[in-house]
Amino acid sequence: MELKLERCTLRPYRREDEPALVRLANNRNVSRNMRDRFPYPYTPADAREWTTRVGAQTLVTQFAIVLAGELVGGIGIEPGVDVFRRSAEIGYWLGEPFWGRGLATEALRGATDYAFTTFDICRLEAGVFEWNPASARVLEKAGYTLEGRARLAVVKDGRTGDRLQYALVRP
Repeated sequence: MELKLERCTLRPYRREDEPALVRLANNRNVSRNMRDRFPYPYTPADAREWTTRVGAQTLVTQFAIVLAGELVGGIGIEPGVDVFRRSAEIGYWLGEPFWGRGLATEALRGATDYAFTTFDICRLEAGVFEWNPASARVLEKAGYTLEGRARLAVVKDGRTGDRLQYALVRP
């Protein structure tokens, strides 16, 4: 399963992605915008655990973002359960050397189309820490709408801040 986009490709993670994954994910500037389940420091053991876990998926929900054959980031879809079963959360990251090139927006658009086509959902949502306006802009460029601000909802690196809630709805 590969999604070939204009400049990048979304595909399942592979073992050979592990060195690039460690190199790019082991970055405080990346980590500070991610949930704590995205480890820092990011070690070879973390990369191995990740590629093993997501490599076992029967329905792909976690994609490597690949540029010219090399992993540059990741994007994932987490389908909701119970009363949230028609919703899903989407999240993404790029290695710092690839920021500001429009790759996150392209990957988000591709993964969004995939999610609405693959899953029985009518809503995709994403949360952004208030100190990450670049990620908020990525969501806006991909058609997501700011629905609200959860005040003082997140704690990262000893800092408490707001979480911006974005969503894209397709009936």
